[in-house]
Amino acid sequence: MAGYKPVAIQTYPILGEKITQDTLYWNNYKTPVQIKEFGAVSKVDFSPQPPYNYAVTASSRIHIYGRYSQEPIKTFSRFKDTAYCATFRQDGRLLVAGSEDGGVQLFDISGRAPLRQFEGHTKAVHTVDFTADKYHVVSGADDYTVKLWDIPNSKEILTFKEHSDYVRCGCASKLNPDLFITGSYDHTVKMFDARTSESVLSVEHGQPVESVLLFPSGGLLVSAGGRYVKVWDMLKGGQLLVSLKNHHKTVTCLCLSSSGQRLLSGSLDRKVKVYSTTSYKVVHSFDYAASILSLALAHEDETIVVGMTNGILSVKHRKSEAKKESLPRRRRPAYRTFIKGKNYMKQRDDILINRPAKKHLELYDRDLKHFRISKALDRVLDTPEITVSIIKELNRRGVLANALAGRDEKEISHVLNFLIRNLSQPRFAPVLINAAEIIIDIYLPVIGQSPVVDKKFLLLQGLVEKEIDYQRELLETLGMMDMLFATMRRKEGTSVLEHTSDGFPENKKIES
Repeated sequence: MAGYKPVAIQTYPILGEKITQDTLYWNNYKTPVQIKEFGAVSKVDFSPQPPYNYAVTASSRIHIYGRYSQEPIKTFSRFKDTAYCATFRQDGRLLVAGSEDGGVQLFDISGRAPLRQFEGHTKAVHTVDFTADKYHVVSGADDYTVKLWDIPNSKEILTFKEHSDYVRCGCASKLNPDLFITGSYDHTVKMFDARTSESVLSVEHGQPVESVLLFPSGGLLVSAGGRYVKVWDMLKGGQLLVSLKNHHKTVTCLCLSSSGQRLLSGSLDRKVKVYSTTSYKVVHSFDYAASILSLALAHEDETIVVGMTNGILSVKHRKSEAKKESLPRRRRPAYRTFIKGKNYMKQRDDILINRPAKKHLELYDRDLKHFRISKALDRVLDTPEITVSIIKELNRRGVLANALAGRDEKEISHVLNFLIRNLSQPRFAPVLINAAEIIIDIYLPVIGQSPVVDKKFLLLQGLVEKEIDYQRELLETLGMMDMLFATMRRKEGTSVLEHTSDGFPENKKIES
């Protein structure tokens, strides 16, 4: 057995997976931190100024978290009813919040009691924002109204009653202090100007509008409602540029990256999609454990925070670049040390001794070397590529059935779990289908002795039959395609022999 040859582990590239710059950028986050809130997280908003704290609105509380803290550094809880939204002012010193009782309250970050209270709405307030001049607040509520408030005087300036259903989202222009946008369940998105008494622009989204976002330049508007995310050109009178339908359920929130080159959308289908703002194609996607209600990005995209319906706040921090420690430079040997003996000529009486490097066998190779085939297979079941290579080697030796037979409930469950996880992958299917059929033949007579194994056994049997049907349909499709290609080649290459005037045949091609 001294000449044992180790098993060659074949690599199986994942089909269809493309590594792009977006993939590398958006995957460069640490494992998410999970924070449990008191209720569904309806709004998350980052402060525009350092240290970039963020406000989380959940139930009847608004928590202020430090960027890297897992406990709130401040809590605002003086609400008569549920709080739905909270937004920082541009300088990060003030926070405005809306609640279910129709109240709009203004808080100082350094204090706890409200600085101002604006009363005028009769139903729940779902959207609040500061205008660009920092001295006015815009609010929208379920009483179908949009109001503009003056902060110094705590008075209502304007009221717009153009919506015919709940006003659930809105935002103010970052450039013009008189312009602000609102979205409603009446399927419309309207732009209001504080210098007039009515809206200056209205677009039809086609679904109840859950979120709106205005680009920093003010030229593009994004609306989300139903399964659609739509982009409108405000400079062309609200012309629809693109309509995106990449989610399977209602889109609830929108967010823009720090560079403005990527648009993010969160949905009840538990996914966050990242779009390019040049091509509006999906360049990346995040998966979460529950339906998403709110989404926010920190400065320079350093932190991404997602609020879900189950009250869980998912916080991802970007990985910091590892700094290379400067070690003291060791003195290297002189150049003559490396070339010493380079030109030495072998003498007549010299004996050349070769010392090949000793190769250490892997644990599964040691098991195979000593014919412990079942143990070798069990050892690698957590690594699909190695497991498939071991199964191919055992099949080549003709001992695969022996390695799979004679197992107890725990051991066969481990093998069945592996097959159920990986049988449907095209890169492993040809090898694993054969192994699954061998297991079915061996253990079919003893089915019914263990409920756990029976359940997995029936699931595996269904997967094998389904995969075989897929393979059969694929072969039929390939056969039809081969026939079509052969017919096309025959038509293009059809030629006849014609005799020329000199009596010699000439091969001429007939154009089809």
